[in-house]
Amino acid sequence: MPEYCYPFSLSIVIPVYNDEEVLPELHRRLVPVLSELAADWEIVFVDDGSRDGSLRVLRDAQNTDPHVRIVRLARNFGQANAVTAGLDHARNEVVVIMDSDLQDRPEDIHRLVDAMVEKDVPVAIARWISRQDSAFKLAVSRLFYVVTDRITSLKREPRLGVFRAMKRVVVDELKAIPEKTADTISLMLWLGFEYVPVDLHRDPRYAGTSGYTLTKMLKLSFDLIFSFSLFPIRVASVLGVILSIAGVLLAAYFVIQKLFLRNVVPGWTSLVVIVLFLFGVTFSFLGIIGEYMGRIFMETKRRPKYVVGKVYEPTKEKP
Repeated sequence: MPEYCYPFSLSIVIPVYNDEEVLPELHRRLVPVLSELAADWEIVFVDDGSRDGSLRVLRDAQNTDPHVRIVRLARNFGQANAVTAGLDHARNEVVVIMDSDLQDRPEDIHRLVDAMVEKDVPVAIARWISRQDSAFKLAVSRLFYVVTDRITSLKREPRLGVFRAMKRVVVDELKAIPEKTADTISLMLWLGFEYVPVDLHRDPRYAGTSGYTLTKMLKLSFDLIFSFSLFPIRVASVLGVILSIAGVLLAAYFVIQKLFLRNVVPGWTSLVVIVLFLFGVTFSFLGIIGEYMGRIFMETKRRPKYVVGKVYEPTKEKP
């Protein structure tokens, strides 16, 4: 019997979107790494509605490797929801999430798992000490962390990546959360499990182009803000209070003008004061109602995060 590094089983969850060029190399590098780490392991590829030949490449890999499971989503639901689908289908004791573009090195999986075991914590997360991304993407990423850290209750440590290892208890807790509007990666942070950051280098993308456009980055930011913060609604409330106070002060000013200076244009004063005051009160009430509606909205939306088109189970028995 060969001697393996870990006594527990491993699942690797990888969301895939239009990555046919990189998938053969990704699978080639994963197999020898995982074969040395555990006796029982699997790779769960989640095809997030790819429009290229990604599914064909994955099926070819599955025909030669009994450790490959493919979850084909009905359409493109986004990376976070694809990760959720992978976690729902992962079966082993320790689950690793990584990107499909080989910026996350398969050879670093053991470093995450080692740190998790040595520190006796349920999660280990890659912390990038270098990233081979464009200046624009790096700037947007920094801005994202600064804004969300100030607006939401989530406190994200800078430079943390999606690449992470976690124990089954974390996965089970994530699956037990009924909320459908928040992304899985943020919910992991919200759960509050202790984690250890692992300093790693992030390689340049192996092939193709990133699917993370500016539009998708903005959508992710808005999803995070509206799922974990009532800040926009509170801005409306504060704006309403400010306008109401401004209306009262302006009314007092015009009264003084009328009584002592007598140089106020007839009719205009009362119209401005009434409009400003009513708008202020309206915004205040909308903000208060919105506080309740926002909470109800976040709790009652029941649409699924993803829809599975088909699951391709391994075609051979594991050795």
